[in-house]
Amino acid sequence: MYKIEKKNYGVKLTFDGFIKRDEMEAWVQEAKNIVPQLSGKFGVLVDMRTLKPLPRDSQVAMEEGQKLFKFNGMERSVVILNSATVTMQFKKIAKDTGIDQWERYIDASKHADWETKSLDWLQHGKDPE
Repeated sequence: MYKIEKKNYGVKLTFDGFIKRDEMEAWVQEAKNIVPQLSGKFGVLVDMRTLKPLPRDSQVAMEEGQKLFKFNGMERSVVILNSATVTMQFKKIAKDTGIDQWERYIDASKHADWETKSLDWLQHGKDPE
């Protein structure tokens, strides 16, 4: 399951469970409709606390979505995780898509204040680490 929400800082994305290619491609299509509604630079908060590792074909669609945000004004992103496996997977995807410079990762199991840290990064550029 995924969810896209417009926020004052940009977009909040939530990914949950096991996401197959067709659902990830639906997310990319929905994101293509949201991006033109964002003006100027924006931030992206990605809540992946309950996401399972993505199969390869879903990763390809995720890469497309990351590039869409990157090339349309994303200034910073923050990813909230609970899984070492998913963290490694998404660090690799971010490196492959070139957003790794602007993306930060917060382990929610170690930081109860993950939401505050996320917003500080997105809105003020205060690194969560």
